[in-house]
Amino acid sequence: MGDDQEITHTVGITGATGALGDLVAGRLARLGVTQRLIVRDINRAPELPGTSAAMAAYEDRYAFERAVRGTTTLFLVSATEAADRLQQHISAVNAAVAAGVTRIVYLSFLAAAPDATFTFARTHFHTEEHIRSTGVAHTFLRPSLYLDLLPHWVDSSGVVRGPAGNGRVAWVAREDVADVAAAVLTGGAAHDGRTYDVTGPEAVTLGESVRRLSAVTGKTLRYLPETWEEALESRRPLGAPEWAIEGWASSYAAVANDELDVVAPTVPDITGHPAQSIEGHLRRRPTALAHVAA
Repeated sequence: MGDDQEITHTVGITGATGALGDLVAGRLARLGVTQRLIVRDINRAPELPGTSAAMAAYEDRYAFERAVRGTTTLFLVSATEAADRLQQHISAVNAAVAAGVTRIVYLSFLAAAPDATFTFARTHFHTEEHIRSTGVAHTFLRPSLYLDLLPHWVDSSGVVRGPAGNGRVAWVAREDVADVAAAVLTGGAAHDGRTYDVTGPEAVTLGESVRRLSAVTGKTLRYLPETWEEALESRRPLGAPEWAIEGWASSYAAVANDELDVVAPTVPDITGHPAQSIEGHLRRRPTALAHVAA
C-alpha cells in the first residue's frame, strides 16, 4: 500500500471501504487487475494484491485528480447521500477527466430520471448527464434496491413501514452487482456507451417480500403501508434533515409508482450465473434478522 504516483494503475476504484466498492476491489484483485483504491481514510483501505491506495474526497478536486492520475478506467461509486451530492460527483468527474481517465463506470440507480419519484435517483440522472457531456467513454450501472438492505427495513418488532403500496421491486444482491461491475470493468470497449439495469430475478411487492422473509426465518413479520405524510411524520422525530427524510420516503414511493417494477437479464447475461433470490440470499445470511424479536 502506498501513494507512489510513478505506478501506472489500470483501474481506479472509489468507495473501496464501502460495502459495494470493497466487493468489486476484491473481485478485481482475484483477477490480477492492478488497482488504485481512492478512499477518504487511508487507514481503512483494504490490503489486496496488486493495489495501492490514495486518499481523496470527491469534493477536493485537486486531491482527487492526483489520486486518479495514472489510471485509465475509473469505477465511480456514488457518494453517500448529502445535500451537495451532485456537486461532489461533478467535482470528481471533472478531476478524473483532467487527470487523463479515459473511461468511467458509474454506479447509478434504476430508473434514474430528472423527474424520478425517488429524489436521489434525480441526482444519479444529472451525474450521468454530466459524465456524457465530458465526452469520456462511459458505462452506467443502474442497480435496483439492494436485497442486502431488505432485512434492515424490518424493525425490531417485525414490521416494515412505508408508502410502497402494492408496487413491485426486483431486489438485487450487492454480490451480483459487484460481479457485473467487475465484468464490465475488465470487459473493455464492449460496454462503452451502455446503460445496464441490474436487478434480481423477479419483482415482488413489499408485502410479498416480507412474507418470504418470514417463511425463511420462521419469524412473524408484516408490512404496514403508510401514506406519504405518515411516512414523513414517523421519521421526523429522528432529527434527520428534511431532504434526507424525503429521500428515504421517496424510495418507497418509487416502488408504489411502479418505477422499480423492472426485471432485467443483466446479471445472468454478463456474469453467467443467475441473480440471487430472496430465499437464497437470506439462507446464506442466517443472522440477517437477528435484531427482530422471536
